[in-house]
Amino acid sequence: MKIIIDGKEIEFSPGQTIYQVAKSAGIHIPVLCHQEQVKPVGACRVCVVEIEGARSLMAACAMPAGDGMVVSTNTERVRNARRIIVEMLMTQGHHNCITCESSGDCVLQDLAYELGLDAPRFDGPATLLPGETGNEMIVRDMNKCVLCGLCVRACNEIQVNLVLDYIGRGSNSKVGPPFGQRYEESNCVFCGECLRVCPVGALYEKQGRFQGRTRDLEKVRTTCSYCGVGCQMDVRVKNGKIVKVTTDREGMPAPNFGSLCIKGRFGYDYVHHPERLTKPLIRRDGELKEASWDEAAGFVGEKLASIKQAHGADAIAGLSSARCTNEENYLFQKLLRAVVGTNNVDHCARL
Repeated sequence: MKIIIDGKEIEFSPGQTIYQVAKSAGIHIPVLCHQEQVKPVGACRVCVVEIEGARSLMAACAMPAGDGMVVSTNTERVRNARRIIVEMLMTQGHHNCITCESSGDCVLQDLAYELGLDAPRFDGPATLLPGETGNEMIVRDMNKCVLCGLCVRACNEIQVNLVLDYIGRGSNSKVGPPFGQRYEESNCVFCGECLRVCPVGALYEKQGRFQGRTRDLEKVRTTCSYCGVGCQMDVRVKNGKIVKVTTDREGMPAPNFGSLCIKGRFGYDYVHHPERLTKPLIRRDGELKEASWDEAAGFVGEKLASIKQAHGADAIAGLSSARCTNEENYLFQKLLRAVVGTNNVDHCARL
């Protein structure tokens, strides 16, 4: 099957949307409420396109591509519609980009720049909504929420926690846990999935507030150290210190595809904790004293050998750590079984 988009004939598979076909062909269609991991709903209408023979503009993210369909993505009618839509989204809240944590990484900001919008022509809400800062992980600023629904769908479809939904009607609509609960009062597990997919500054990490905007921080792709799953994530570094942990809205590799748990997304403060051990300690004369790695390894080897000789291999047991990789845990059990000669090996995750 073939479709024509902006004069370019493109082959596509059944079930693909206009947006997916255009993206595969390198044709830009702006989106705000769309994310490939959740079902398209066409809530924001930023992705509207003109289809030959259709009376209305259609949302490309939700409209299935049809054989022989002729689509235009950048006509004057389309651009005018997008300008009005983005203006209304900007009017919906108080989008103060000067101190916003998402400035430079905000889809709404990018859209306004792309469409050449200086300021909205319409009046916004007169009063500010109180921010939610009661927990130590996520700050919610409903003054910047554009009701795209990505956080709702990510919570319900990706993580299946079923915590977030729409509350109220019309201009009083907002997103949150049921009955106006705060995050810490609800069943939220603080996985941060809502924070990951939020395209504006309505949700951001509390620990990273004013520590540096994402665009200005060094990005280091790494593996989460909390368990053996091997979740991929990006640590954001400033002056040699981890400021925050992020994952891309789309395109992250397996096994987690951008999703993290509360530990992986927010539990990085141990890295720079002043009480964290960074060198081996050997007890001498009743006191723990620093030693080199070679000295510590030699000391452990001597002790294991003497215990095995005196009491047998089964007098030795090993306890591995969830913060090691699968490969490291494999080598550890191999050391116990093949070198020491005991099956007394376990993992702290079972305790």
